[in-house]
Amino acid sequence: MGAGVIKKQSGGRGRRRGRAQPMSEINVTPFVDVMLVLLIIFMVAAPLLTVGVPVELPKTAASALPSDPEEPLTVTVLPDGSVQIQTTDTPRGELVTKLRAIATERASDRVFLRADGSVPYAQVMEIMGALNAGGFSNIGLVTDIGGPTLDGADRSDG
Repeated sequence: MGAGVIKKQSGGRGRRRGRAQPMSEINVTPFVDVMLVLLIIFMVAAPLLTVGVPVELPKTAASALPSDPEEPLTVTVLPDGSVQIQTTDTPRGELVTKLRAIATERASDRVFLRADGSVPYAQVMEIMGALNAGGFSNIGLVTDIGGPTLDGADRSDG
């Protein structure tokens, strides 16, 4: 991205040398190369940044929620009934206390609840009650797309 120097040729009279003038054009090739490398790095790294606890989510026909600028808080109910906040195992007895502590540090009251499809409905509702008692009133239930629409049309990908 350096600027070069253009030598100006004299008009042909005498052997007078021309003055060197700075080149006013910018070479953008190195800039484009760097941007393409950064683009590839971010495209490869972005899928690795998601919270990955293996849970078999139920499928619905609902569309995705808009995203927040703050990293979303995710509470996961695993098939055995254990609970995780982000990726940290949390005993059910300490869940409300930890959620209250987290709620004081966050600007948003949004939380995403991921529950395995095999977990009984009553256990999921208990966790939702704990989320509400912990200060989170904006609860989003996470599902996979492609489930039944209940109007007779099946939109599954398989």
